[in-house]
Amino acid sequence: MTSLNQEKLRTALKVYFIMGSPNCLISPEDVLKEAIAGGITLFQFREKGEGALEGTEKYLLAKKLQQICRKHDIPFIINDDIELAILLNADGVHIGQEDEPIEKVREKIGKKILGVSVHTPDEAEAAIQGGADYFGIGPVFTTKTKKDARATQGTTLIEALRGKGFKIPIVGIGGISVENASTVFRSGADGVAVITAITHAASPLEAVRTLRNI
Repeated sequence: MTSLNQEKLRTALKVYFIMGSPNCLISPEDVLKEAIAGGITLFQFREKGEGALEGTEKYLLAKKLQQICRKHDIPFIINDDIELAILLNADGVHIGQEDEPIEKVREKIGKKILGVSVHTPDEAEAAIQGGADYFGIGPVFTTKTKKDARATQGTTLIEALRGKGFKIPIVGIGGISVENASTVFRSGADGVAVITAITHAASPLEAVRTLRNI
């Protein structure tokens, strides 16, 4: 699995789980297995933050998580690290505005899934021109995961892009929980990207099931 057509990708974004070892209270492998049992539809490996693994340790963890995803046919996306994504033959990558230019990333990864974080209509248009397959938009709500997060913008941009006729798949991100996820879906997003709503849940499996049913 290295590419999905737009409609299949739209479905795959429904419960988009993002995780790295710093986010976990138990082993990342166990969290991922529970999340898959609960029904996540896509997984992004994001190894950032205090205590994040590097080098060989990061590679080995990514490979273990990828193997779990492959066993269950869950798309495996890597955050930012293009070289690691290519090395592992990941299903895709997700990049921000401060990372490599979109066009260069698309050239490197070929037909793999390319997600891009956008914060304005101009960035959205540039991302489409550069070859983005989906947008990550946020932070929708206040988030503690990303220390350098931009100002909270609610669902304003998602609604604005849908109003302008943007058909590209969109996933909302930032501070999303089982309590507020419905707001994001109502705004026009195809899915919600969550970290601590799953990793810090008493039962990751039940948290995912709740999100799937919204």
